Amino acid sequence: MSPTTLPAGPEHGHVTFLGAGPGDPGLLTLRAVEALANADVLVAEHEVLDVVRQHARQGVAEVHTDDPSADPIPGTPQLTVVDGTSTTAGPPAVRDAAHLVMEAARGGRRVVRAVSGDPGLDTYAAEEMLACAAAGVPFEVVPGIATAVGVPAYAGVPLRDAQGADVRFVDARTATDRCWTEVGASDGTVVVSTTLDSVAVAAGELVSAGRKPDTPLTVTVAGTTTRQRTWTATLGTIAQTLKQAKVLPSPEGGRPVIAVVGERSAAAQREQLAWFESKPLFGWKVLVPRTKEQAASLSDQLRSYGAVPHEVPTIAVEPPRTPQQMERAVKGLVTGRYEWIAFTSVNAVKAVREKFEEYGLDARAFAGIKVAAVGEQTAKALIAFGVKPDLVPSGEQSAAGLLEDWPPYDPVFDPIDRVFLPRADIATETLVAGLIELGWEVDDVTAYRTVRASPPPAETREAIKGGGFDAVLFTSSSTVRNLVGIAGKPHNVTVIACIGPATAKTAEEHGLRVDVMAPEPSVHKLAEALADFGMKRRAAAVEAGDPVTRPSERRPGARRRRSTT
Repeated sequence: MSPTTLPAGPEHGHVTFLGAGPGDPGLLTLRAVEALANADVLVAEHEVLDVVRQHARQGVAEVHTDDPSADPIPGTPQLTVVDGTSTTAGPPAVRDAAHLVMEAARGGRRVVRAVSGDPGLDTYAAEEMLACAAAGVPFEVVPGIATAVGVPAYAGVPLRDAQGADVRFVDARTATDRCWTEVGASDGTVVVSTTLDSVAVAAGELVSAGRKPDTPLTVTVAGTTTRQRTWTATLGTIAQTLKQAKVLPSPEGGRPVIAVVGERSAAAQREQLAWFESKPLFGWKVLVPRTKEQAASLSDQLRSYGAVPHEVPTIAVEPPRTPQQMERAVKGLVTGRYEWIAFTSVNAVKAVREKFEEYGLDARAFAGIKVAAVGEQTAKALIAFGVKPDLVPSGEQSAAGLLEDWPPYDPVFDPIDRVFLPRADIATETLVAGLIELGWEVDDVTAYRTVRASPPPAETREAIKGGGFDAVLFTSSSTVRNLVGIAGKPHNVTVIACIGPATAKTAEEHGLRVDVMAPEPSVHKLAEALADFGMKRRAAAVEAGDPVTRPSERRPGARRRRSTT
């Protein structure tokens, strides 16, 4: 039995103290994900909640205990509880974290107490574990990646090398004079947890304790997230570096940072090892105007390039106004009316699947019927339904590409001459005409309607028109028309990327300059093309000796050459 699936006690429940890592959700361990999936109650600081909540059970309610109108108890973490049995609305009074965990565990419930980094390095976790032990509440510990280790790794700063070195970890908030003296006398690597506006003070402490002012230093804020930013300096120049970068003074000076002191943080070495911040679209805010279901895989791909995707639905999918035609076609599938069924979108697969479920059917109803999919994503949706398509275009993933591979009707080998084509109400007639030319009869059925989505929030509309986005991906002509219709035209500093010539033409008709075009009509090739654009842009800045900036950081109205991507 896995430690994370231990049975909870009938009265005291069970508590898992879980390390959520330094910020990147992808750094959660498999054990952590397992524990979260089995939890009845999740207790976490607010900043940790977004990292762990996606792995908790569906439908949980949130109760915020950090009442902004009340003075927090000194030394007490401000917590949020996600509890599937809780219906309390509004913020109750702030309570001691250990008592909060005890209350959550009552009645035999499984509790996950998530902390940033690793529980072994958390200021309060040990006290809460002792409270569990005293109360007879069984608990376990699931380690996480410590912030002081994970952040330097993402910043491209190794803490040790083949020569070996002493590594010291210092929390500047609690460090004593003796601590500074000891690390100052050492020539090893020092990892300092502090705040942005206290970095210079910590650097001064190390110099006073014996470290040379020219000792290399890196400072990383928002480590392991796409907001990460790292500055390289020395103990003697860090204050001036942050001032010149216009980072300080700032109202956000209290943000936590990790500073690494030692030769391994030298600028020349970090330039070669800074793998995370050198991703092609690192920190780019990219607008993804698609339906929510379609945007998910594209957003995941953009994140792998370091981007921050922002999904804005421009199209809503609704059932057809008259469902009788779709109902007759689905019944025809079962009775053997069709030789082929052709799916031209993920939404078409979803529409047929929903109709199947309505009639109590499953993938077995496709027995004896050949299935075609217009592209990889549509094929994946079919496979998830339990259907392996017989035909996927070998070339262009479009209606034209599908027609190139579609066999002509042969009365000798094809007992039935009819094709079922479930599609959108605004789909083009290219596929229908092509199939008829190949000798097939086509039941062209409206499976779903596409309508313009509601406008996004005012803040998003302002960012679109004001240059707050670095890039926008247009995956069809309708996404261009609908985005402009519901949110306005993207600012001219925003990189415009289009999936193909038709979409690019529509964008240009709306006064947009197209910077990137996919080499083939695929959303994943479109994301790759944007990443290639970002990589070339970055390389050009580095070669010219210019700082690497995002498009939204450039002067509004600055002219840019059109990409040949």
